[in-house]
Amino acid sequence: MLSTTSCRDSDPDATISDLPERDLRVLVERLGYEPSTSDALGAALVHRSWCAENPGHQSNERLEFLGDAVLGLAVTDMVYARFPDLDEGRLTDLRKSVVNAVTLTEVATEIDLGAWLLLGRGEEQSGGREKSSILSDALEAVIGAVYVDGGIDEAMKLVDALVSDRVDAVAEAGGAGHDHKSRLQELAAQRLSAVPAYVSESTGPDHARTFTVTVSLDGAEVGEGRGRSKKQAEQRAARAALDALHDPAPPSDPSLEQGTPGA
Repeated sequence: MLSTTSCRDSDPDATISDLPERDLRVLVERLGYEPSTSDALGAALVHRSWCAENPGHQSNERLEFLGDAVLGLAVTDMVYARFPDLDEGRLTDLRKSVVNAVTLTEVATEIDLGAWLLLGRGEEQSGGREKSSILSDALEAVIGAVYVDGGIDEAMKLVDALVSDRVDAVAEAGGAGHDHKSRLQELAAQRLSAVPAYVSESTGPDHARTFTVTVSLDGAEVGEGRGRSKKQAEQRAARAALDALHDPAPPSDPSLEQGTPGA
């Protein structure tokens, strides 16, 4: 099942079975998808830098291309079904808040996708396992591989498992126009090539718990927020960080302002 783009001097008879052995069981568990063959996911984890140093194999770029389209369809279907009252423009904004390199990198990092990638020596030494471009592309390739192996239903189930909580967070923030976490992620990637890091603490009894979240960029704290849920506190922390970075973001939803009771 090798349907990935060929590298320099590739051997058409080479298969993923010829690649270095990797135990993908943990990754399979994290994805919640059981591939039909041991090769099914392996093809998605071969970066072109490894192919350049190991002629005869193929990279994950074609699967990435396919996975990008499947991801877009799956998220479009998700938001269309979940938010029947939103118009086209708001649905588009909602999709963009999830389908972007920063969010995909965050998801890939959460499942530790970088640990299973085959990288060339140069990429390995330069921290390729943590690079946004490599991780986001690899996650799209994994989605493409699941589509090829299991069909559209399995691929859409995977996308739902990976990003549905982020769609819910945007909705909780009052719609795509008020998704401060996504806006901060985009801004941090553009200005600093960094990914925001959130640290949360909670106080009080279970029935009246208060969450406090701080967000940092490159180790420096840039915002803090409190709320009745972790997601709400994260949105408030991101809003505070955007203010600190002087970002001309849309006006906040009143329920996200500090001191305003939230859901």
